[in-house]
Amino acid sequence: MAVRQALGRGLQLGRALLLRFTGKPGRAYGLGRPGPAAGCVRGERPGWAAGPGAEPRRVGLGLPNRLRFFRQSVAGLAARLQRQFVVRAWGCAGPCGRAVFLAFGLGLGLIEEKQAESRRAVSACQEIQAIFTQKSKPGPDPLDTRRLQGFRLEEYLIGQSIGKGCSAAVYEATMPTLPQNLEVTKSTGLLPGRGPGTSAPGEGQERAPGAPAFPLAIKMMWNISAGSSSEAILNTMSQELVPASRVALAGEYGAVTYRKSKRGPKQLAPHPNIIRVLRAFTSSVPLLPGALVDYPDVLPSRLHPEGLGHGRTLFLVMKNYPCTLRQYLCVNTPSPRLAAMMLLQLLEGVDHLVQQGIAHRDLKSDNILVELDPDGCPWLVIADFGCCLADESIGLQLPFSSWYVDRGGNGCLMAPEVSTARPGPRAVIDYSKADAWAVGAIAYEIFGLVNPFYGQGKAHLESRSYQEAQLPALPESVPPDVRQLVRALLQREASKLPFLLQRPSARVAANVLHLSLWGEHILALKNLKLDKMVGWLLQQSAATLLANRLTEKCCVETKMKMLFLANLECETLCQAALLLCSWRAAL
Repeated sequence: MAVRQALGRGLQLGRALLLRFTGKPGRAYGLGRPGPAAGCVRGERPGWAAGPGAEPRRVGLGLPNRLRFFRQSVAGLAARLQRQFVVRAWGCAGPCGRAVFLAFGLGLGLIEEKQAESRRAVSACQEIQAIFTQKSKPGPDPLDTRRLQGFRLEEYLIGQSIGKGCSAAVYEATMPTLPQNLEVTKSTGLLPGRGPGTSAPGEGQERAPGAPAFPLAIKMMWNISAGSSSEAILNTMSQELVPASRVALAGEYGAVTYRKSKRGPKQLAPHPNIIRVLRAFTSSVPLLPGALVDYPDVLPSRLHPEGLGHGRTLFLVMKNYPCTLRQYLCVNTPSPRLAAMMLLQLLEGVDHLVQQGIAHRDLKSDNILVELDPDGCPWLVIADFGCCLADESIGLQLPFSSWYVDRGGNGCLMAPEVSTARPGPRAVIDYSKADAWAVGAIAYEIFGLVNPFYGQGKAHLESRSYQEAQLPALPESVPPDVRQLVRALLQREASKLPFLLQRPSARVAANVLHLSLWGEHILALKNLKLDKMVGWLLQQSAATLLANRLTEKCCVETKMKMLFLANLECETLCQAALLLCSWRAAL
């Protein structure tokens, strides 16, 4: 961005000087009507320039029009200024002045050429982005064919407990009327089904033969303080509704959420790496399997004499995923390349949140769900938005006026700018790169190590006080580019340092991984130019479209390429290439 601004400013100054000395704005900008080149006498051939005491000579006829224009203009300008400016200023002869202004004009011409190249690259990126934006939309959810159903708890068949967290319990569920082809497979080779933000009771349980598959999961929120009216429940638990679609809130009580003030939460656009809430409704709290053992204190008094909960609460219906990321990593060791693609998926999801002005603020391996593609590659989905920042009025800049302001959950993976913030009348916490920092910490788990921000002892780090030199090294099997990226994501300083030293945004970090995984030959070029980058992007686009058509179900790699091309921005792509080149040059 700084280079572009500098070039633009230089061009403006150069044009201003030309305009000042020529007094012909149309000609100076190349916008005048066709005619003789500046400085030419009528009847004289364009492209010839002469000054007193100098022989006429041809300039620039073999050059592109833009460069030819500048040579002609500057040659004429030199002839005009020789008597008025050059001799008075330097006391030198005309050829010296002509050489100075010729060099000046050629410099402006080259700047114009660079800007034209940049415009072509931006235009190409925008066209590619428009094509893949349509193709990267998430597919239909299991309840799309039942738009008027699923808003009452009685419509669901509820199965085993998937797990419970600090604010909810999750159960597997299905609707008896769902088409058979939407049922999930009974065995994934991983673990029993798990829900977002939960721990897993009954590890290793298996369903009885012939038991129905459960493609859905129902999350029952625990209502301790929200009251018993539907509107109060939806207002208090509104953060849970951020990933919900309008269809999800179209039930009996859903309309009340649209009568809220402008300070209400945002509605998140769908993304393949972010959970979708298919239905959201309030209902009376039922006595579900295991409730009296797992969470008796939050039940209403009608179900448990010592229960503190209200009789009505919020229910969220989502797709049922086989396991969480933590559980997947307990029984699987992904290869370095596969682990890099898993990290990339998290960055794509976080970038989508940032673009929508939302911060998750509770990223951890328990809140990331996993399913497998036909080739056995994991697909990651960010879930559990109960702690998110999604306020229309403030975006990602949270006023921090007192310690009572909620900074989010999971203090262990709270970014340094959040954990070290101090309240004050004008204090603001910037969450634009906080989730990207959490992804950098989770990367240690993905690559087979213990998260350094968990646990105790000398190896334990705290986000408030750690230094970058204390970060443990990733295994040597991890590619150098990925190791550098993880360290960059865990930079303490989010934005105040120079670009190469500060923490990259989720978008730039995702582009770094894309280039490292699939753009090695373009990075190997000694003189990487925008036109070469655009050529590579076009090749990637054609290959991705072909791969998408040849396979009935997209593999993880094809999906990631489609997301990369759907979010293509020339500026952030160049920043990613600059980071990679600087890291490699330092090795």
